Amino acid sequence: MEASATGSVFWAGHATLVVTSPQGTRLVVDPWLEGNPMVQDDWRTIDAADAVVLTHGHFDHITDAVSVAGATGAPTISNPEIAGYLASKGVENRIEMNKGGTVEVGGVRITMVHADHSSGITVAENEPLLEGGEPAGIVLRGDGFAPVYIAGDTNVFSDMTLIRDLYRPELAVLPVDGHYNMGPAEAACASELLGVAHVLPVHWGTFPMLAGTPDDLRRELEGRGVRCEVLDVAPGGHVPLPPA
Repeated sequence: MEASATGSVFWAGHATLVVTSPQGTRLVVDPWLEGNPMVQDDWRTIDAADAVVLTHGHFDHITDAVSVAGATGAPTISNPEIAGYLASKGVENRIEMNKGGTVEVGGVRITMVHADHSSGITVAENEPLLEGGEPAGIVLRGDGFAPVYIAGDTNVFSDMTLIRDLYRPELAVLPVDGHYNMGPAEAACASELLGVAHVLPVHWGTFPMLAGTPDDLRRELEGRGVRCEVLDVAPGGHVPLPPA
């Protein structure tokens, strides 16, 4: 994975991201590697990270949090409920936070913001879900790049205008699947509310039911008259962080 001079966002597949700052700080977001049909074989393991950031407790976002934390020694950053679950799995280096909070790792400020979804943690098949707290999105800010909003799993919500007004993101990473999250029409509305110049669509194509596509999002943006570039990359691809 090559980073640009301003850093990069690498999309491993589904919702798993690796964000590298211009200074080289590496954040692994929502790791689901083993068993993820979109992830290339050479990305089944990650052995270098400065933090593992988790938006919510669903299996397709936290399955490999324990293994990545163990392999890298990086702290996990999550809500308190997920942190408690990770503690039960032997993860010692944990940072708890919640919505409105900000922590800094390697010069990158990570702010937790609202998401409209759920967050139950799967322990075993046919067993009740564990309490996973509330889902969240994150905003990343740091020297050398413009703010980035990673929505996690969510529907569109009107308070995305607050994210726009408070943090002024230039790039939004949005789900577009239209089954467990917002579809292309809702994601186009979210892009407009956020006022972003670029959007990276994720959480699509992994399974047949996740039917939204970047092309669908592009058509919906055009239909709304929204000028926003859709960054359409295949799993294993990367996009540069927007310059400051």
